[in-house]
Amino acid sequence: MDVIFSLAMVAAGLILIFSLSKENKVFYVAGGYFILLGGWLMADKLLPDQNLFAGTWGIVFKVITGVILVVLVAVFAKEYRKKGRDAEGAPQEEKPDDNDPDGLF
Repeated sequence: MDVIFSLAMVAAGLILIFSLSKENKVFYVAGGYFILLGGWLMADKLLPDQNLFAGTWGIVFKVITGVILVVLVAVFAKEYRKKGRDAEGAPQEEKPDDNDPDGLF
């Protein structure tokens, strides 16, 4: 089951890189992280005596995860704010009032 999960992480990384990177280049970083995670899980499964999620290797992996998380949150927050500013300047479409009883019949 661990092998399937590792392969799923690698597949998710490849999907992020090859499908979604056209929308935003940050998906290269996200996809690369998922590939790293899948490889790390697979290596931990294949080398149980190394225990890659504990000790020095565990700290290295946690630092990499933290850096990637900070980068992704910063980029997505910037994109979210940019889209919010774009929406403020655009004219708003009138939405039909569904609560109006005259409009029901």
